Amino acid sequence: MHPSPAFRHGAREDVGRALLETMIEEIGFGMVFAQTPDGPRVAHVPLLYTADRAVQFHLARGNALTKHLHGMTVLAVINGPDGYVSPRWYADPEQVPTWNYAALELEGRVRRLDGDGLLGQITALSNKHEARIAAGKPWTMDKLPAAKSRALQSAIVGFELEVIAWRETLKLSQNKSAAERERVAAGLESEGAAGIAALMRNLAP
Repeated sequence: MHPSPAFRHGAREDVGRALLETMIEEIGFGMVFAQTPDGPRVAHVPLLYTADRAVQFHLARGNALTKHLHGMTVLAVINGPDGYVSPRWYADPEQVPTWNYAALELEGRVRRLDGDGLLGQITALSNKHEARIAAGKPWTMDKLPAAKSRALQSAIVGFELEVIAWRETLKLSQNKSAAERERVAAGLESEGAAGIAALMRNLAP
């Protein structure tokens, strides 16, 4: 789908970088794409956003991207809520189906992390997500025997992507009237797409 300027936050001064950072933080999972000598490759990875506006991730040592990433410029993609929009939800009969969605592309150069950097990344990642689980006591890295921990870490490789370009699409029916947007939001909500409906109500003009 064409990323119209109407669906980028640059057209809305009240929607800033903080929203995009929150999207990375809350979703915490994405795809890293790169063109390698072996052809185009993608990895599906948990993501950790750092205080200096970089994104860290790790791959299995045997992943097709692992041996190529250091020094490359790559694209990371984070997909947010989405939902099919039916023409039946509009008052205007001259409409066609579409899809509302939130997506963020991050372009940047990748460097490989050393052992301490990798350990810091996976510790921060597990601590972050364990804290979100309400029941029980959070799991921590020290639960693993040292030998087991070293073996597992040797099987993965950590990376950091220094973001040089942010390209987001927040397609929330901004090109429709407020009444039509609410009809679409209600339709999406009724079909179980509450996430994209909430974004429409909170972010669209």
